[in-house]
Amino acid sequence: MEAVSQAFHSVNERTGKIIGIIPGTVDDAGYRALPGYPNPWIEIPIHTHLPLSGLSGTELASRNHINILTASVLVALPGSHGTASEVRLALQYQKPLVAFLSTREEIPGLPPETYVEPNLEKVKSFVASLLR
Repeated sequence: MEAVSQAFHSVNERTGKIIGIIPGTVDDAGYRALPGYPNPWIEIPIHTHLPLSGLSGTELASRNHINILTASVLVALPGSHGTASEVRLALQYQKPLVAFLSTREEIPGLPPETYVEPNLEKVKSFVASLLR
């Protein structure tokens, strides 16, 4: 997500802000964001007490639920277990989703019912049709 944040940040005259849902932990010492969070491009960090991700990304203590539930439409990009767990949550919550991939293998464990589209113009049309 750091690469996506940086790419969006570099867009001239962009519309929108870069929001990051930050995983963290709370203990006797107080709140701590997980190491590496937020990335330097995040403009609005939303700190959570939710530490899980990756293979544990669909569990209740994962910030992925917030990522998915606050989105109007989701575009999955090549990734790993965390991306696959977000896709599973999007399907579970019946959120509009397209995976912008050349092949399904770019997200290991991608659910078979995921709409995969390799054409950027078609991905843009899918997103635009849902944001009108």
